[in-house]
Amino acid sequence: MRWTDGRARRLYNHFMHATPTAPAAPYRGRVAPSPTGLLHIGHACTFWTAYQRALAQDGTLVFRNEDLDPQRSKAKFAEAMLEDLRWLGIRWQEGPDVGGMFAPYEQSRRREFYLAAWRSLRNGGFVYPCTCSRKDLATAAAAPNEGDDEPRYSGRCRTRIREAAQHETPEGVNWRFLVPDGEEIQFDDRHLGPERFVAGEDFGDLVIWRRDDVPAYQLTVVVDDAAMQITEVVRGADLLKSTARQLLLIRALGLPSPAYYHCDLVRDEAGERLAKRHDALSLRRLREQGYSPQQVLNMCTSG
Repeated sequence: MRWTDGRARRLYNHFMHATPTAPAAPYRGRVAPSPTGLLHIGHACTFWTAYQRALAQDGTLVFRNEDLDPQRSKAKFAEAMLEDLRWLGIRWQEGPDVGGMFAPYEQSRRREFYLAAWRSLRNGGFVYPCTCSRKDLATAAAAPNEGDDEPRYSGRCRTRIREAAQHETPEGVNWRFLVPDGEEIQFDDRHLGPERFVAGEDFGDLVIWRRDDVPAYQLTVVVDDAAMQITEVVRGADLLKSTARQLLLIRALGLPSPAYYHCDLVRDEAGERLAKRHDALSLRRLREQGYSPQQVLNMCTSG
């Protein structure tokens, strides 16, 4: 690999060769929105929880811009999420606007980290090229905020794992991580308690890189959390299954695992989970309507 940033190489060497043990103090949390739309009440509640947990531990909060999706990520949404979360009262110590020792804090600028991880997985025999239809991969690089709905893969291309070594770069083909069928993945969530998933039943071989040369969320979040030394991940309960997937990637890469805290989801009156399409409940729209930050936060506990 050719490295264009000496510090990126040093940071990669640091986390890729780290001993996979429980993270040590001090506490490092993160908020990691994706600029594919305006943030809504659900985001506000989750990010406020992450902020409060960092404050309680006298720790550091990292802001990471997960602008991975080249079609949907927009600069105007990136600016809005920074402004809206500051208005809400959330403060971070590292991020794209304030800097920090683990910069850059935009995923679009961290490609070398992801390539190094892909190469490690390829060399270890953990991934294989997949030639299945694009529709199977439509949400593979979707932002974490959008839910955890990657369909379970049938495994049709598993026999191509021997071809992996022939690829010097990931572009031009989809790449899947080979999960150990039947293995139970268990972890203790700091909010929801013991969780259990079975590889091959609850989820199949997951996409880590798309044929259009975009690394997928499951890979990038593992790489970035390790590189930024995140000790606790706070996010929505819709991503519980992603945690099981990511623990397998963490093990394959030999990385330290953070702790996890999955928040209860905020739902609308019909019981549907809030998404970015709920523009009426976006922080920007509520601000324009005269809501105060406290009134917005009150919505997190109402009902």
